[in-house]
Amino acid sequence: MRHAQVNRNTLETRINLKVNLDGSGKAVLATGVPFLDHMLDQVARHGMIDLEVSAEGDLHIDAHHTVEDIGITFGQAFTQAVGTKSGLRRYGHSYVPLDEALSRVVIDLSGRPGMEFNVEFVRARIGEFDVDLISEFFRGFVNHAMVTLHIDNLSGANAHHQAETIFKAFGRALRMAVEVDPRAAGAIPSTKGTL
Repeated sequence: MRHAQVNRNTLETRINLKVNLDGSGKAVLATGVPFLDHMLDQVARHGMIDLEVSAEGDLHIDAHHTVEDIGITFGQAFTQAVGTKSGLRRYGHSYVPLDEALSRVVIDLSGRPGMEFNVEFVRARIGEFDVDLISEFFRGFVNHAMVTLHIDNLSGANAHHQAETIFKAFGRALRMAVEVDPRAAGAIPSTKGTL
């Protein structure tokens, strides 16, 4: 079982996160940010990972620290759970539509953090949620999971749909990248011999 648990405690947030990369898509989420709970549920369901997140943050200020720190903690847990990456596919990609919205996410378990985030949301907020925090979540994940991540929203006239296609596509791409490749015979998927 490829799983991990990380606790992150700062003056701004207290986060407990568990991930199981060989799960069945179950999510238990209590971040204090309802829209983020909805998005993380998409990642778990479409990524076929089990994800538990409980967080207490300085939401009286805003959701920035909570969302960013959950991304960081998820990245740390992912790094532990994925291990040496031997025998894995390494790369994953997905296109996901939702009505008029379409997003593409491509991931490389490269061992190098890098992110391209090409999304122009049609409005600044989804309910009470600031859409700027979506890139902050993914940046936190990328920097601590040590992956290369490209996120492109190709169309969309509804900000909720734009966001949901991004998180669903991320889950699907993640699922593909961490799958065991039966032809790889446990080898590291790199000519360098390490990732």
